[in-house]
Amino acid sequence: MTSFLDPLIAFVSAHAWLAYLTLFLAALLEAVPVVGSVIPGSTIILALSALVPGGELKLPWVLLAAALGAVLGDGSAYWIGHRQQREILNTWPLMNYPRLVAQSESFFHRFGTWAVFFARFVPPIRAFVPVTAGALGMAPAKFYAVNIPAILAWAPAHVLPGVLAISALHEYAGLHHHGHVGKHIWILTVVGVAIVVGVGLWFIRRRHGSGVAEAKPRG
Repeated sequence: MTSFLDPLIAFVSAHAWLAYLTLFLAALLEAVPVVGSVIPGSTIILALSALVPGGELKLPWVLLAAALGAVLGDGSAYWIGHRQQREILNTWPLMNYPRLVAQSESFFHRFGTWAVFFARFVPPIRAFVPVTAGALGMAPAKFYAVNIPAILAWAPAHVLPGVLAISALHEYAGLHHHGHVGKHIWILTVVGVAIVVGVGLWFIRRRHGSGVAEAKPRG
């Protein structure tokens, strides 16, 4: 695995703009209904944050790329729901995921406006609440007043743990930036945890009959 990561780190160092684009797209696609429930955007952002302490990526640009992607993704989903209202919840592809749509509606009714804030940190509902907020008639000013602060909190929450972890490994464990050992440890840990959590959630949904891919019965 390290033989794969070293060339990857070297490539990112030479083509940083591609990494920023990847961060932007990961955050954007994670906010798209249905797509966002399977795109590992958070994992990608957490993993690439390991490249900030060594200088391969710049912290302000990483935060900006992630935040802009999330704003565009959430905003696009909201406006689709806002224009089509509840009809969007009963059309393809959302009609194929009735349980997630129902959960997002329940989440929205339970927390009201704050559902937009909390959902930013709760996958896979994160990909459904913005479109649900628009479909249920939430005013644009109210949506953005909550969504933008949520994203401004979400982006650092996904980037800074990797930055701080790698910095701590270099500072207190004596690992050198150019050795990439700390980066390997962080990236492999993030990917490993994501796989374990993903498999665990899959088994839970399968066991309780609430799988993401369960289709709505057609008459």
